[in-house]
Amino acid sequence: MAKRPAFTLIEVLISIVLLGIILPALYSSVDLLRNSNEHLLKYLEKSKKITQATDVLYLDIASSDGNINIKKDEFARLCLEQTQNSLYALPVAKVCWVVLKKDNTLARIEGTGYKLPLRSEERVEINPIMKGIELFDVYHQKDKVLVLLQQQGKEPISFMVQGVTNAVLEILPDGTKIMRDGRKILPDGTQIFKDGSKILPNGTLVPAPKNRKPKPRRGSKPKPNLPRQNPTNSQPADAIPKNQPIEG
Repeated sequence: MAKRPAFTLIEVLISIVLLGIILPALYSSVDLLRNSNEHLLKYLEKSKKITQATDVLYLDIASSDGNINIKKDEFARLCLEQTQNSLYALPVAKVCWVVLKKDNTLARIEGTGYKLPLRSEERVEINPIMKGIELFDVYHQKDKVLVLLQQQGKEPISFMVQGVTNAVLEILPDGTKIMRDGRKILPDGTQIFKDGSKILPNGTLVPAPKNRKPKPRRGSKPKPNLPRQNPTNSQPADAIPKNQPIEG
């Protein structure tokens, strides 16, 4: 039988040396690829969070009644007195966007009838949105709202919401607001709807009272209560001439 060729000791040693040179390079390439994927994933997650935050802010403004309060100091403070974009299933919510001093954190506050600064008994939901805010500014003119936002080390973000009209139709001398949709907002924050239901300042919903009598239409006059007439008598008794015999 012919002898099978075999590796010599020198060839084996050379192979081991070559593997020792190639494997570290392969491991470093795989590690570099894994780190780049992790950085890319983190960037995508941050980008997704920023996009979600701007989407929520946009919907808060677009769904508001136009009653917008803006106060400016180091950062702007945006308060929407009435918006239908509630994250907690409120029929109508008050939402404020503020930058907290701790880590310059942009936060969203949602509730009903609360005032800033918050008191211990206020029932609100506070959601931290993003940290390291360098710029948060808001401008409101007529029906347009411009928002400028920048996070540390990120590109600035700006967007404009148009068609935001003020829903307050009239303000009575006692401070009651008459809204375009028929609601009344009392000075204490109580909202009264067309059907009689209410939302109290603490967020409690009071249903409309039952068996309500329909209100008379404007311009209509109540019908007078006329005495009932006997259908058998077509004429009153004094309409019969005197001294005239009654037949039959």
